[in-house]
Amino acid sequence: MDTNVFIAAMLSATGSNRAVLRACLSGKAVPLMGDALFFEYEDLLGRGALMKACPISPSERRVLLEALLSVSTWVKIYYLWRPNLPDEADNHLIELALAGHADAIVSNNVRDLRSGGLNFPDLQILTPTEFLKTLP
Repeated sequence: MDTNVFIAAMLSATGSNRAVLRACLSGKAVPLMGDALFFEYEDLLGRGALMKACPISPSERRVLLEALLSVSTWVKIYYLWRPNLPDEADNHLIELALAGHADAIVSNNVRDLRSGGLNFPDLQILTPTEFLKTLP
């Protein structure tokens, strides 16, 4: 789950981003976590201007992140697939998904993630709405 899905889920109590987060927390989906993604989550949660619109307090946001971490599978990345994506900052998502044998990356930024120079036919890049349709 890309950070943009997690942040959008915190900023809005409804919608597909929140439903993806709920699916992860309830065990319907298993999120992967790696060093780069974890640090990105922490960085974004610490941005006051971004979090100003968030209806929950900083301590509640931390509890939510910890809850997500508790249901995530931590993956070590040993091989970098670079250069691949136009935005270097997104490459870690592909690497995490491949190392963790993910079926999909869930992101609101599918256009950039789908435009890589390398093709991974078994890895889907899905919007939150598309991902929710794959769940039982």
